Amino acid sequence: MQPLILASSSPYRRELLSRLQLPFNVLSPDIDETPYTDEQPEQTALRLAQAKACKIAETHPDALIIGCDQVATLDGLQLGKPITHDNAVRQLSLMRGRSVVFHSALCLYNAANQQMQADVVPYTVTFRDLSDQQIENYLRKEQPYQCAGSAKSEGLGIAVIAAMEGNDPNALIGLPLIRLIDMLSHQGVDVI
Repeated sequence: MQPLILASSSPYRRELLSRLQLPFNVLSPDIDETPYTDEQPEQTALRLAQAKACKIAETHPDALIIGCDQVATLDGLQLGKPITHDNAVRQLSLMRGRSVVFHSALCLYNAANQQMQADVVPYTVTFRDLSDQQIENYLRKEQPYQCAGSAKSEGLGIAVIAAMEGNDPNALIGLPLIRLIDMLSHQGVDVI
């Protein structure tokens, strides 16, 4: 099997990929993740997932490379990683009682033959109508400042969520495994 590389710095994506029980390495691509002017959220996520895979391919021309990115949107407004506590408070306050769409982009790039498969898998999350104190309590305990939308469903963030809807719950965490298994199969990699 070709070397499999996850182009990501996310420990959550690493954990998800390990569920497939395939040998893989992890490399963090260094790319500019700034959205382009007038770029739709799905386009941003897809472009960044592809750019991450291509960046790793520059130094690993024989590998199968998985690139991922996620952009969260509320009524067309892109919600990025909050980075700071104050930004996370603003995001969660804006989202309380409302639905947010997480656009999880996935790219599998075969650097050896330049075949690229890419897709965006949406996942919708409705947030609870949280009080200011509940938002503060959650953020102090979880500190999800590197997560789009300021919440991690795989942790205490499940307490801020009222409902979830989508075809692959892994997409919410940032790596749509169901779609990835299909892509790997098209490259001759069988998971089971």
